[in-house]
Amino acid sequence: MKVSERKRIDIPGLADGVFPAQCPSRTLLDHVTSKWGVLVLLALGIDTMRWSELRRCIEGISEKMLAQTLKTLEADGLVRRVAQPVVPPHVEYNLTAEGRELHDRLRPLMEWVAANADRIIEG
Repeated sequence: MKVSERKRIDIPGLADGVFPAQCPSRTLLDHVTSKWGVLVLLALGIDTMRWSELRRCIEGISEKMLAQTLKTLEADGLVRRVAQPVVPPHVEYNLTAEGRELHDRLRPLMEWVAANADRIIEG
């Protein structure tokens, strides 16, 4: 099948579709559905946390990946970084309104994954 012959798929509620390669939703989708992105969003949905609290909460995440994930989600407007004017520096992270909305949509998916992972992986 030639590229020009490919069938266009429209899903109601998704403006302009999400299937075109250049769709901006692809970048955001990559950020929020990465393993670490999902876990950071879920953790911050529980409470405001400092960097070290997040690192302890999300087992297996490296310092580099936590820093990179927080920076990316902050740039996307999903996570807020709040630096307190004290010595030593005290930085907290929490969800923005958009991050909270995303968290509320991700949580049922993650509940399903947690409830079904063993059965599905065991085959």
